Amino acid sequence: MTKHWLKQAQAWLKASREPVPHEINELDWKADISGNKERLIEHLIAFANHPNGGYLVFGIQDSGAELIGVSQSQVEEIVSRLTNLGRDAIEPPLLLDHAVVEQDGTPLLFVHVREQPNKPAHRRGKTIEDAWVRSGGTTRAASRNEIGSLMLHSQAPSWETLRASALLPAEEVLARLDLPSIAKLLQRPLPEDPAELMHWLADEGMVVADGNGYYITNLGGIAAARELDQFESLARKRIRVIHYRGTNKIDTIDELLGHKGYAVGFEGLIGYLKRLLPHSEVIQQSLREQVTVYPEIALRELIANALIHQDFSVTGAGPTIEIFDDRISFTNPGTLLPSKRLDRLIGTTPESRNERLASKFRLYRICEERGTGFQKIVAAVEIFGLPPVSFKPLENAFQVTLHAPRKFADMSQAERIEACYQHAVLQYFSSQTLTNTTLRTRFKVSERQRNQITNLIADAVEAGRIKRKDETSGNKFAEYLPYWA
Repeated sequence: MTKHWLKQAQAWLKASREPVPHEINELDWKADISGNKERLIEHLIAFANHPNGGYLVFGIQDSGAELIGVSQSQVEEIVSRLTNLGRDAIEPPLLLDHAVVEQDGTPLLFVHVREQPNKPAHRRGKTIEDAWVRSGGTTRAASRNEIGSLMLHSQAPSWETLRASALLPAEEVLARLDLPSIAKLLQRPLPEDPAELMHWLADEGMVVADGNGYYITNLGGIAAARELDQFESLARKRIRVIHYRGTNKIDTIDELLGHKGYAVGFEGLIGYLKRLLPHSEVIQQSLREQVTVYPEIALRELIANALIHQDFSVTGAGPTIEIFDDRISFTNPGTLLPSKRLDRLIGTTPESRNERLASKFRLYRICEERGTGFQKIVAAVEIFGLPPVSFKPLENAFQVTLHAPRKFADMSQAERIEACYQHAVLQYFSSQTLTNTTLRTRFKVSERQRNQITNLIADAVEAGRIKRKDETSGNKFAEYLPYWA
């Protein structure tokens, strides 16, 4: 298999030699390796800082006019020296690849220097100001402005881009990833040509091409794996569903451990939960239908939230769904981000540890548009007559709980006040206000209980959860906002 970068390298070589030999930023030709170690380091740094990296081609006269070729011993020496310099003399260390190709009957050595995402690449043991760039077809020291620009374009590796597999041939990659299911989620056909398909996977961030093979990334594995057990680093991130008898963890009825990638296994998980959860009979469009006591949109959003917002650096733990007789809890590894407040999760713009994974889940139509997920959950909870959603920080984890339907009379006072606050937030983000009437509708109580609701509103104000919109208005038509509005 031809190395994926070689076609571009050969195109740059042709561009640098025609119509007359001239130097370009993307490629530098050499007759043989230089004895000047420092200059070699500068070339490697410059290409590592260049967009899309660059290429050193050996076996061409310095004028670029004549191909003189390389011998096997030259190839071994050049590759060894450059590899050692890239590893030991440059920070961050560089990964190099090479290939020997016949050009017009002459063997040439191509060395590919990848672009370094964490910029600027610079001499090890020196400051970042000891950086080099390509300019006008030559290698020169970077100016302060150029160093600043490199830093702005620096990108520390995210969890999703890290490797989840060893180097694999394309056939093994396709065997490990459930791409037909991904195509179905995207509602588009996959490229039929194998080379185009692998290029598309690389563009999607699911694989990283390297020489004659591919690494499956954490994103590719966690989203599309046929079997997560085939990825050692991801096996412990499988989702667990535990079904208990009663309202505590003493008696376990069943436990299921998911085996597919999150995206390709999502619909199967939803189907499993819908079969497992208690149902109630409702009439829709004159037909009786069995629906779960929990809103499906809430289940979808909370599962997606647990999957994509988890802290993957927490080892030995994955997302967990626990089903009790009176509630269902969704727990993901990782504490709430420092920028987030527990009572401001509804309606605010979400911030994810794993933005690439979150972005893909939106493309797959698994989760809602950013910022609306918890609003839809709370709205569905109110329609179904459930107690308020519970948010609970745990030790190195975060838990969200949906409670089974309970009448207003059976809710605790703390639950009633929290439901009052969540209703006020939902109304606020709908450009409306909380009133006695809207809160009675939320709790599904009649006009006869107006006084009870009035007292509850007063308790919520005293607790600092809501506030009056207009202090001068009468009690009968009073409107209320969340305390922070």
